[in-house]
Amino acid sequence: MNIDEQVAYLMQGTEYGDEALAATMRSELKERLVLAQNEGRPLKVYCGYDPTKPDLHIGHTVTMRKLRQFQDLGHEVTFVVGTYTSLIGDPSDKNKLRPQMSPAEVEDNARTYAEQAFRVLDREKTIIRYNAEWLSSLKLEDMIKLGSNFTIQQFLTRENFRNRWDQNEPIHFHELFYAILQGYDAHILNTDVQVGGTDQLFNIITASRKVMTYFGQKPNIGIILAILPGTDGEVKMSKSVGNHIPLDSTADDMYGKVMSIPDHAMPVYAKLVTNWMPVEVNQFVEGLSNGSLHPRDAKMKLAYEIVSVCYSLESAQKAQENFVATFQKGNVPDTVPTFKISGEDPLIEVMLNAKLVESKNQARRLIEQRGVKINGTAVIDPFFIIRENCLLQIGKRQFLHLKLD
Repeated sequence: MNIDEQVAYLMQGTEYGDEALAATMRSELKERLVLAQNEGRPLKVYCGYDPTKPDLHIGHTVTMRKLRQFQDLGHEVTFVVGTYTSLIGDPSDKNKLRPQMSPAEVEDNARTYAEQAFRVLDREKTIIRYNAEWLSSLKLEDMIKLGSNFTIQQFLTRENFRNRWDQNEPIHFHELFYAILQGYDAHILNTDVQVGGTDQLFNIITASRKVMTYFGQKPNIGIILAILPGTDGEVKMSKSVGNHIPLDSTADDMYGKVMSIPDHAMPVYAKLVTNWMPVEVNQFVEGLSNGSLHPRDAKMKLAYEIVSVCYSLESAQKAQENFVATFQKGNVPDTVPTFKISGEDPLIEVMLNAKLVESKNQARRLIEQRGVKINGTAVIDPFFIIRENCLLQIGKRQFLHLKLD
């Protein structure tokens, strides 16, 4: 790809909320690419991830895929695990104080983060850093000097802080440290590009660039990506909401969950969680718009692409074949796991114990929506007692043989 094609590829999926800012970042990226090419060096790119939970979903991979695109173009990528910033808690997308984590919790979660990230990133080309390396040694004097670059007014322009202020909700002083410390990460790494979601706009565009400028460095370019909606197609993908697609699951499960997203969400998924070039994304979106691409076929193409990136082409092909055999031809999968039941627990408890749902409320909603079947018949009573061996079906994708113990 020439420079212009690289810029279009790397800016795909970005969202700044301001066209002037987007144009500035696009222009700076082109200038930096030209400069790096003339100097015969790769761009230095990074993104930080706070290990607030031990498992990831494909919403987390939006930024990872962008890092992978930089890798594929020959640039240097650093994956920063926020072992220190996690102790504060990122307030960026929260309307209330994020619970602080203990060092032990952070350490436990951090162990799995990088390994899961290699589903997307090239293991051999990825530099892993932990920001406790440098943040833990900061002194009060350092924080005073860093803090002098910011005003309280700047923080209050952030929507989440402004909303909390207007609603008389507390804004804790330590929450202001987060953006400053993220800016210090950028300074230590001295990278050309920092990748993040729209919830990181202030942290990257304001804090990181300001801190780097304070230290006499050339401020990095912010690649700000849109937030991926969950399987409901509406709100941000989240395990707590129950609309997530786990990264550490199975190829069949991932394929099936992508097939469940609403049609209107497909263009967003195409831009954010595929490795398609801009021309391919445009053709996909245009095909949906003019009707030349059937929504079912489009969704299968999308699911195949996502699974192939997270697993392999072989896994994607097998998952697609299983999906067609199961749901388009009405067959139950050849292999269905077995779960032992006592014959005394209500259906809602069985679903929770078998880890088919995250909570009893989710189980109740599925049952109320007639999404739970026993031997092909919908069950509408959450407290129905299963007293015989049977086949339990949740939605269109999950099957479980229930066997009396």
